[in-house]
Amino acid sequence: MITVKTSNELLKMRKAGLITGGALRAAGSAIHEGMSTYDLDRVIHDYIVAHGAKPSFLHYNGFPASACISVNDTVIHGIPSKTEKLKKGDIVSVDVGAYIDGYHGDSAKTFAVGEISPEAQALMDSTEQSLMAAIEIAKPGIRIGDISHVVQEYNESRGYSVVRQFVGHGVGRDLHEDPEVPNFGKEGHGPRIVVGMVIAIEPMINEGTARVNILPDGWTVKTADGKLSAHFEHTIAITSGGAQILTLPD
Repeated sequence: MITVKTSNELLKMRKAGLITGGALRAAGSAIHEGMSTYDLDRVIHDYIVAHGAKPSFLHYNGFPASACISVNDTVIHGIPSKTEKLKKGDIVSVDVGAYIDGYHGDSAKTFAVGEISPEAQALMDSTEQSLMAAIEIAKPGIRIGDISHVVQEYNESRGYSVVRQFVGHGVGRDLHEDPEVPNFGKEGHGPRIVVGMVIAIEPMINEGTARVNILPDGWTVKTADGKLSAHFEHTIAITSGGAQILTLPD
């Protein structure tokens, strides 16, 4: 069931979103060559806790860390590790959630470690730009499929593929709520968007095949061909004037 949020609930969600966005910004400032993904996770954990919130992902369905940190061909759900060290030229997708006053924020961004290849930069740019294009059209009266189609068309027209097995979602008291928000679909299909809906749009875009493999740990999702993947996400609220991004930092 899709829940529509009140204005008071949206204020609380903006608070969660601010902390989420701030944690992502702190992660981006901390990333450097030689850093372990475990240490990056600690930066994120400490930021969220210092701002009075709890990491949404920590122990969520058994996930062992405060952030999903996914390097290069890892699409999503990378588990931070003391032995995984960032190298110059890597791209690192960081997915973060913060929970405070009964509500969650959820956001992701792919960062570069030092100078990266033009191909990696182009993939990141396309993924982020497709997210912003989808947010631009998100307003009352359209359907989820309209958002999905924008993301799919934007990236496929540039030669990239869209992950099918994982999708965006509603956000609120629960980290994952209805409706699902796929990154592929047909215009005019899916639930109609109304004022007060809160959704996370999160393109997961691959350089090569759309196919992915889940590792035996049950979490880590990698591209089937070993090529790069990028991931960007914002939680947005639907207002009468369009979309309000809740996970932008101050």
